[in-house]
Formats: sequence, C-alpha cells, structure tokens
Amino acid sequence: MASIKSILSNSPTIDQVGIEERVSRLTKRSIKASSKMDALRMAISMMDLTTLDAKDTPGKVKQLCSKAIRPHESLPDIPSAAAVCVYPNMVAIAKKALIGTKIKVASVATAFPSGMSTRDIKLRETKYAVAEGADEIDMVISRGHFLMGEFNYVFDEIAAIKEVCGKAHLKVILETGELSTLDNVRKASDLAMYAGADFIKTSTGKIQPAATLPVTLVMLEAIRDFYYNEGKMIGMKPAGGIATAKLALQYLVVLRETLGEAWLTPDFFRFGASSLANDLLMQIQKQNTGVYQSGEYFSKD
Repeated sequence: MASIKSILSNSPTIDQVGIEERVSRLTKRSIKASSKMDALRMAISMMDLTTLDAKDTPGKVKQLCSKAIRPHESLPDIPSAAAVCVYPNMVAIAKKALIGTKIKVASVATAFPSGMSTRDIKLRETKYAVAEGADEIDMVISRGHFLMGEFNYVFDEIAAIKEVCGKAHLKVILETGELSTLDNVRKASDLAMYAGADFIKTSTGKIQPAATLPVTLVMLEAIRDFYYNEGKMIGMKPAGGIATAKLALQYLVVLRETLGEAWLTPDFFRFGASSLANDLLMQIQKQNTGVYQSGEYFSKD
C-alpha cells in the first residue's frame, strides 16, 4: 500500500474550466428513442430509494420498500430499485420487508450527516447497522479534519469503518459541497478509495450544492485512474439534487464516456435521490403512451 503522502502527491491538479467544458459537450449529446427507454429503465435499476427524515416511521419505510420492489403497479416490467437507504434503527424493518428480493438495504452511519462524533461512536453505530442486516454502509468523512490537512486521520477512520463492515459494502460520502474545490474532491476521492471504499459518493443530500456533473466527472476520473493503477473497480454514487430523468440520463452519458459500459450496472453506479423515481416513471409512461400522466398517479415516497 502506498503511503498517504504519495497517494495525495499523485492526485492531479484539476482544470476546472476543462472539466466544465467536457461536461458541457457530453450533456449536449442526444439519445435515440429506443436507447432512451433502455436508459430510463437502467436508471430506475440503479436507484437507492432513500428516506432520511427525523419523522421516518416503520410504515413509511415499508411503503418505500414496496415501491423499490415494484416502482409502479401499472408497469410490471419495470425493474426494481437497487437498494433502500435508511437510518440504522430502520434497517431491520427494511430487511424484513425486502425478504425474497435482491434489493439491498443500505444504512447511513458515522454520525450522518455531519460526522461530528467520536470514532468509537461511529464504529459502534456501524457495527449496529451491520448486525441489524445492512448490506451497505454509507459513511461520511470528517470534513473538518480533511480541510485542516489531517489526511491520516481521515484515512484511518475510513479504514476502521471498512474493517467493521465485514461483508457489507462501504460507500464513502465526501460531502463535496463542503470541500470547496475540485482539487479537494479529487484528493478526497483518492484517499477514500485507497482506504478501502467500495463506492465513493458525492453528498448526504443535506448540504447544497449536492451532486453536480463537474464534481461527478472529477470523481469518475479518480475511479478510472484507480482502476488503471490498482486493477480494482470502484463504484460511484451521485446523491442529492438529481430530480429529473433528463439530468439522470446526462449522468449516465458522462459515466459511459468516462468509465465505459462495465460500470453501467447497479453494482458500480447508483443514484441517491428521493424524487427522481417518479420523474423516471413519468418519462417511461410518456414513451409508452405519448402523453404525460399527472404526478398524482405516483406515490410520493
């Protein structure tokens, strides 16, 4: 394993203008009608349906699980979502509701969304979520330590959380809206992957800006370089602010052009969004019928 100093010294300086110009070019590409339907269905299969509110109840979680299994009753051929993401105390409820399916249960942990707690508490919370049945853990990095340049602290914390995850996959949330620069996004991406992340994730969805295409492109390029250097595929999860099918398809274009078709699978790409599913379903209905349905025909959760 390379030292943290060498890992970060190899993180390239990011040309923000170049990143923005590439995103602009890629998002102007048109998608043929036949390919568009495939892409819409793919986007649904990549969704982590999420509820992370203080007012979450067992009933709300069960309803979300039902939607993950069958996104819309009138569209039985639509794929299920990839996962349901909840707080640790709701993991067992989601796990039970999803018995017999391939849908994963993801749990946020490590004092989500702020990360402002002790490592001992973060480890215990992660262990609890895994013991309750979580297949995936979405942790947040300690942004304060990162911004102070305490990279060893951040690396060691990710590695410690990864160790207690056991067989559960680890998604590391960078909270890119608080990292200030694309250079910091690249450094945090590299740090997380070398520390053991199975996925890197943009945001908690609680801070603005959340996911953006330029930030996502920087993270995808970090994943590409890590694969070239280490031979290991790492997943990507943009989260927060992706509310329309049009925007989701733009993310898929950037993904394909940066990492290739091998990453076009829920195993390596996820959308973290609360409202995206309904717009994807409305677009699919439009492709099928030629007209939009009212949003009232779709569940809010």
